Formats: sequence, C-alpha cells, structure tokens
Amino acid sequence: MGKSTPFITEMDCYLFGNGTHYEIYDKLGAHPATKNRRKGTYFAVWAPHAASVSLVGNFNNWDASATPMTAIATSGIYECFVPGIGPGELYKYAIHTQAGDVRLKADPYGSYAELRPATASVVADLSGFTWSDSDWMRQRRETDFRTAPYAIYEVHLGSWRKQGEEFLNYRQLAHQLADYIEDMGYTHVELMGIAEHPFDGSWGYQVTGYYAPTSRYGTPQDFMYMVDYLHKNGIGVILDWVPAHFPRDAHGLADFDGTPTYEYADTRKGEHPDWGTKIFDYAKHEVSNFLIANALYWVEQFHVDGLRVDAVASMLYLDYGKKDGQWVANRYGGNQNLEAIDFFRHLNGIMKKRNPGAVVIAEESTAWPMITGDPADGGLGFSFKWNMGWMHDFLEYMKLDPYFRSHNHNKMTFGMTYACSENFILVLSHDEVVHLKCSMLSKMPGYPDDKFANLKVGYTFMTGHPGKKLLFMGQDFGQWHEWDEKKELDWFLLDEDKHRDLHHFYRGLLRLYRKTPALYENDYDWTGFEWINCDDSYRSIISFVRKSKNGRGNLLFVCNFTPMAYDDYRVGVPCRGRYTLMMDEKNGLCEKIGDAHSFLAAKSPCDGRDYSVATPLPAYGIRVYRFDYPPTPKKKIAAKKGEGMEKAGDIKKTTKTTRTKKKTEK
Repeated sequence: MGKSTPFITEMDCYLFGNGTHYEIYDKLGAHPATKNRRKGTYFAVWAPHAASVSLVGNFNNWDASATPMTAIATSGIYECFVPGIGPGELYKYAIHTQAGDVRLKADPYGSYAELRPATASVVADLSGFTWSDSDWMRQRRETDFRTAPYAIYEVHLGSWRKQGEEFLNYRQLAHQLADYIEDMGYTHVELMGIAEHPFDGSWGYQVTGYYAPTSRYGTPQDFMYMVDYLHKNGIGVILDWVPAHFPRDAHGLADFDGTPTYEYADTRKGEHPDWGTKIFDYAKHEVSNFLIANALYWVEQFHVDGLRVDAVASMLYLDYGKKDGQWVANRYGGNQNLEAIDFFRHLNGIMKKRNPGAVVIAEESTAWPMITGDPADGGLGFSFKWNMGWMHDFLEYMKLDPYFRSHNHNKMTFGMTYACSENFILVLSHDEVVHLKCSMLSKMPGYPDDKFANLKVGYTFMTGHPGKKLLFMGQDFGQWHEWDEKKELDWFLLDEDKHRDLHHFYRGLLRLYRKTPALYENDYDWTGFEWINCDDSYRSIISFVRKSKNGRGNLLFVCNFTPMAYDDYRVGVPCRGRYTLMMDEKNGLCEKIGDAHSFLAAKSPCDGRDYSVATPLPAYGIRVYRFDYPPTPKKKIAAKKGEGMEKAGDIKKTTKTTRTKKKTEK
C-alpha cells in the first residue's frame, strides 16, 4: 500500500472515472487495514455491470452468499472490510451477473497470487520492505537516457538457471544475475513477463494478474529484494509489459462482470482472431486508468527502471492480424486506433512527469512515424523503439553464405538511412531464437569454426552501429539449441574452448562499449557517425567511425564478412595521428598488447581520405582502432579570425566605395 488510506472516497471515484487516479492500486484490490480498532483487510473491486458482488475465500468456505460487498454510489466499485484476516489469506470475487450466474474472479488489482495451476489471489502487504537504492534512484532521475549506455541482457527467469527441475527464487536469482551481469558488463537486465500468468508456455505474455509479480519465483517482497540488489550492484531493471491483450481464462479479466468490462464490446475491436485473446477497451477511462496506474505501479512501487511495451503495432492498427470483415474503421474511416494513440500519449507523458529517467520502450514493428517523437509534434512519446527493421536485415545478411553477401550488401548499410529518425535499440531478442528459427550460432553459415567467426564479426558490427543494444540470454556464449522455456541454458558449453572464447570476446565488446562514450553519447545525432567505406560490396568489408562529442576516444571499425584474408588491407582514416588497436578477432579486447599494434596514419589516399592505415585483415577479420582528432593549432585559429576580419573590412570598404560612386554619379 502507498501512503493513502485504503477506503474509497468520493474523490477517488471521481479521479478513477476520469482515468487520472494514478495510485488507484492503493484503493482497489486487497489491503491490510484497521477499522474501528479491528485489524483486517479492506477489499474493493470495479464491476460496473454486476448485479452484485461478494467476497469468497477459506475464511467463509468459499460461500458466495456469506460476505456481500457494498456498491459505492454509481462508480461501479464494490467494497467490504473483513476483520480478522490478513496477509496470506486466499480470496476471489464472486460476481453475480445480470444473467443470473456467478463467476469467481481473481482480483485484477491483487498484488500476489497462488502458484499456478491454482488461481486465487492472496492478500499481501507491500509496505514492509526497506529500500536501500537511493543513490541509484537519484542517479536515474539525473541521467539523460538518450546519451547513456544501454547494453541490455534479456532474460527469462524460469529458464536462465534452475535448481534441478525447480525454479530459483527472486532472491537467489538476484545474486546470480548480478554476478553474471556485472562480470560481463551489461548495463541493464530486461525480464520477460513476470506479471502473474497461468501458463508457463506463454512466457508471461498472457497476463491474468497485472499487479502481481508471479509467485513462480517468490513473493512481492522477494521481487523487491531482487530489484534493490541489482540496483546496488549498478544494474538497471526493465520489465516486459503487456497492455495489448489478455487471455480468456475464466478467473481473469475476460467478461469480468458478465459483460465486456475490460475489453471492447464489439468483437471486431475486442478480439485477436489469431491469438485467441481479448483487446483492452482504451476508450474506457477506468480501463486506461487500470493500465496506466499499473505502469506507474511497477516503476514507483517496485523501483523498476523501465517498461518494454509488447506488441505496440497490434494496439495502433485496428486491422492488425485481421481480415476484411474482422475489423471496424475509426471515425475517419482509417485503420488507426485513435483511443490507443491517446492512451500512449497519456502513459508516456505522465511517466516522464512523475518518474524522470524511467524509460518506456516500444516493441513496434512497422513504419508508424514518430514513435519516440514529442506528442506536441504528433509523436507518441516513447523513450525508445526496438529497431525491428535493422534486426531483420542484419539476420538475413548474417545467415547468407558469404559468397552471396556481396549481392546483399545494402542489408547491412540501409539501417543508417533512418538511424536517427527514432531513439532506436538494436535487438537480437528471444523472438529470434525460437520456433525453428535456430539460435544465433546455429543461424551462421559454414563449419563450426566459421559459425563462431561469423558471430564475432556480426556482434562487433552491432556494437559499433548507432543505437542502444539488446541480446537474449545464451547468445553471448553461443548456445547451439534454440531457446526452450522448459530447460535452463546450456551453461556446460562454457567448458568448451570455442564457446568460452566467444563469451570472452563478447565480454570485451561490452567493456569497450561501456568505457567509450563515442559508442553511446551520440546515438541519435548524425555527428556521431561517419562511413569510411560502405560500398565495398565486392569484398563484403564495411568500415565506419563512431565519434565522441569532444573529439577524443573515437573508434574506427573494420569488419570483414567473408573468409577471404588480406595481407595488407588499407583503410582510409578521418585524420592524421595515431591509431591504436582496441579489438580484433583473435584477442578480443586488446588492453595489453602494447605499441606493436599502434600505428601512425600514413599520408596515403584511400577511401576518399588523405590518410590511411594498412594492416593484415584475416578471414572474418575485425579491426577496431581508437583515435583522437588532432586539435586545431591556435595560430591557425588566429589566422582564420584575421582572415575573417579582413574580409569583413573589405566588404565595408567596398560598400562605402560603391555608395560614394553612386552619389558622385547622381
């Protein structure tokens, strides 16, 4: 519970009815409380079209007539206080419908639930946890996420590691994840669906308990501990969030009060035919309030640092996944869901206002404009957008036999034509390593050695390309099998040389990324990137530069995407000076290789530049050089200023002469 008392007031009803009660979770749901000096639990639920509502649980033998709830005026809210029960008590709401039947529903605002396959809600008290991440929370408020490093490790908690066949709990996971992420150098962890869900195979994307961290891994306080511990170890936490749809499970939100309560009544708007799920009615203030307060709940009550919004395209388009006759146009005759657009602008606006530094990320797969644009200019206001176009092009290219890559060169370069149109995250997520799509390593062409070499050069290109980064678990050490949520990752592969080498290499990329501002501070500014050669399709070699704001610590990337080796590969460089090797395919991060791998640029034209460097470039070779732009000599600056003053004087002199001449002629 928050600071307010749980009992519903007239103001609560007014704000909820207007969709602006941002702490409605403090009022609806189950909250331990005291009334007339008696301890118990206060319950409140929204069921606007129910004939009546009662509370059931072990405390009344699940008798639907034993504990009736009271309707609060015309708000659609029912409430009751039950003395003598507290945290740990099981309960549901018995909804007596207008049709005369009774439906037992879990609490939409319940903060804890029974372990599946059981479906009851559980009374919980969230007020007792002591947070110790104040430094992290202060830093979050003061950080501009656009110019900060984001190297995200996407994790499914149930299959990252296991204890035999059993799940680890949040507290165990906190320590093991922190150790792993800190050792590797990721900045954030993104957790796949941890809101309560009935079916493991849904991966958390078919939610029945939007306010309840799944009991698979422990209690709400256990999850708080996990976030707190990760923060204390310098690791941000992002949650997958699913406001696009919900399942039809009998105990869930579907037809909650005997009518379409949370979903659109018109099945052409309210159902996904391919997914078999219901679509939220974003036009209802109480429904949009349920979702927006839920987003704030995870950020404010559990201190998470951001939400990745699943299936945004399915919300924006009324005809998403539907055939003619299965959808209805908006009032202008278009296929845009105007209510969802308003919902996103409201969500992102209030999140930014209340929680500076927290991010909201759109998984949006179309060319909808200005996903991360300012709502004042017609945008939706998201912090970031997953770059699905880049991901598809990258994977299509990397899967090709190198012989055919020369004819598909543009797949690796096209992404830069729109790289600054949104605040992008480059993603290689769980969706790309399931359903017979193969793991990242298995996608690569050639013999095993070729596969590892391909993955190294591909990951290097991704690290250098503008945009924040996301990689799904298991892909940093080269899991052979595609992901299976029923099994833990194949950690035993780290005992094998090739997998251990890839793991070491990716760790080096992450460390290079974090310690080099040129790789993240100018992600969405054209001044931060420059092609050296993006046209060498014949050799399938790509070279480019990432630039820092102060001109120091810039990086030159050279990536060879074929098994052809070059004894003396020459690449143009932006300026004179020293170029120090930071990464190669053999050593990974080259922190201790000495001056033997540091070169002075030769005044030898190449790639349209006056200067160049030449070194061996092996098959699938990687060269990442660090360099500084030389400062402009002071004398030259003074000379330029002098030249400018002389030119300005000449202009004045010419203007004066011309005027005198005209006056004389008159």
